[in-house]
Amino acid sequence: MIDINVSGLVKSFDLEKNVLDGITFQIDSGERVGLLGKNGGGKSTLFKILTGELDYDSGEVMIAPHRRIGLISQIPVYPAGYTVEDVLESAFARIHDMERELKNMEARMGSGDEDPALLRRYGELSTAFEGMGGYQTKTELNKVAAGLSIPAKMRERLFDSLSGGEKTRVNLGRLILEDTDILLLDEPTNHLDLHAVEWLEDYIAHFKGTVLTISHDRYFLDRTVDRVIEILDGKAEFYAGNYSFYAEEKERRYEERLRQYEKNQAKIEQLSEAAEKMRLWAFQGNDKMYKRAIVMERRIEKLDTVEKPTRERGMTASFSEREFAGDEVFSLRDLSMAYDGRMLFSDVNLKVLGGERIALIGDNGTGKSTFLKILLGEEKPAGGRVKIGPAVKMAYLPQIVAFPHSERNLVDTMIYETDCSAQTARNRLAAFRFRGEDVFKSVSVLSGGELSRLKLCILMDEDINFLILDEPTNHLDIASREWIESAVEQFGGTLLFVSHDRYFINKFATRIWELENGVITDYPFGFERYRAIKAQQREVSAAAAKEEKPEKKVKKAVPKGGRSINTARRQLTICEREISKAETRLQTLDQAIEENACDYEKLNALCQEREQAHQELDALYERWSALAEEVEG
Repeated sequence: MIDINVSGLVKSFDLEKNVLDGITFQIDSGERVGLLGKNGGGKSTLFKILTGELDYDSGEVMIAPHRRIGLISQIPVYPAGYTVEDVLESAFARIHDMERELKNMEARMGSGDEDPALLRRYGELSTAFEGMGGYQTKTELNKVAAGLSIPAKMRERLFDSLSGGEKTRVNLGRLILEDTDILLLDEPTNHLDLHAVEWLEDYIAHFKGTVLTISHDRYFLDRTVDRVIEILDGKAEFYAGNYSFYAEEKERRYEERLRQYEKNQAKIEQLSEAAEKMRLWAFQGNDKMYKRAIVMERRIEKLDTVEKPTRERGMTASFSEREFAGDEVFSLRDLSMAYDGRMLFSDVNLKVLGGERIALIGDNGTGKSTFLKILLGEEKPAGGRVKIGPAVKMAYLPQIVAFPHSERNLVDTMIYETDCSAQTARNRLAAFRFRGEDVFKSVSVLSGGELSRLKLCILMDEDINFLILDEPTNHLDIASREWIESAVEQFGGTLLFVSHDRYFINKFATRIWELENGVITDYPFGFERYRAIKAQQREVSAAAAKEEKPEKKVKKAVPKGGRSINTARRQLTICEREISKAETRLQTLDQAIEENACDYEKLNALCQEREQAHQELDALYERWSALAEEVEG
């Protein structure tokens, strides 16, 4: 069954260019489709056309009958005084109407009304009410609220008092709770933390309807879509796979088109030379050659219609770097911070060496941005101290970029911020894809992604060795994210970043700091290993919960030697570092065994050493398991 059918759709906002130029596609029931394209390429316009919010110039748009569409980018205006709880409950409007009707009928029957039509209607409505999950609304609401990190206190707040990101999150919850057949998700992960994104991925995996997603989150796309539609110059291109397949297939298609174009150009050159010779011979009196030359030139005209394939020009700038003298970039001693009477984190003792790349992760509101501000000296900690190395030169890209004089154009902003000449400013801006008339635009009209790009343009001109990024990819399209990744990859200094972009974290983090329940846990390895350890911890926790017998009173676990949970966490981190070293040692021994395969005596000694190393690693694994149980306990 076809849920969405779009044929020859044309939409323009001015006479010069069509945003959608004859786009045609169909989406079958139950499909998960990713909608990709540059910012401003028409993706959100298409969504608004599908929901009926926008009209179109020509073409056809058909939605299957009786299929309900929900769009996450639309945040309805609710009555004054509506709380978050009221907004979430509004998803059950039909069920609540049925519940009120049932209560009215119960009151009539209680007063002695025995009308057969009333009894019949009550039976039909009761069955429909139960079938729609009328008795499970509270359970479903609590489950969705927990999954999207909407706590009880937030549910009591007025919806109008929320930030834009919080409103988006609540509206996503309302949409999920509604009886929707087709979900249109416009950047659903922008304001979600890692736990909420993973919960949403799981929800989509079990959702029985159709999903069409606009997203720049490559990890999310890989896990939720099985087909990609790319809007390119108003047209649609189709890819039968997830984002990883799309990226590879797009590159393959480009190379194929380029080969075809080059082959075409070689053929045109060959035919042009032949036609020129024939015209020369015709000029010398051979009339037959003139006719053949005309035929050949017509062939050239047909071949010359093949356009050269293009790809978007990347940004060519890279960070200026200052040589770092010394090993220690910064250290934290017993650092703690409280806000509005709530302890964000305490007893933080960490040290960072030159060249490390650290991802600070955790749920929204746990204090990650506050932690960065303490490092930058913008806020004072409640306790402890921060020691920055004497040769450290920091640069900071905030989550929300603002300029004090937004009325200035881009060239003037560069001149005032970096004290450079007008020509240097234009050259720098061009390297960041601000070209032509764009450089004379006012900073106030830039999008969030363009503001981040301009700020990076200024930062990269500075001589730095320690870069701090707060959600660097949040407002950027995929092409801009890839450019930032390329720039960061070239940066040889120390990197500390807060991000929910798992693709970015996985690519760069060599160390993970997890801020949870007021504790920063240090994982001295990359994101994939961190995820594996977290999954193992959940399995251990689930197994312990199953073994616990409810009829017996369970004595609260106390760490051995009276240790606190914080101490146990530190011991767990130390143990994980030892495991990492032991695994590296085993790899080194395996390589040495291969290299000395012909030397019996050395091989025997290496095999014995490897056996001992294996035993030590097994013991470390057992210790890790015990510590993990201790922490969970």
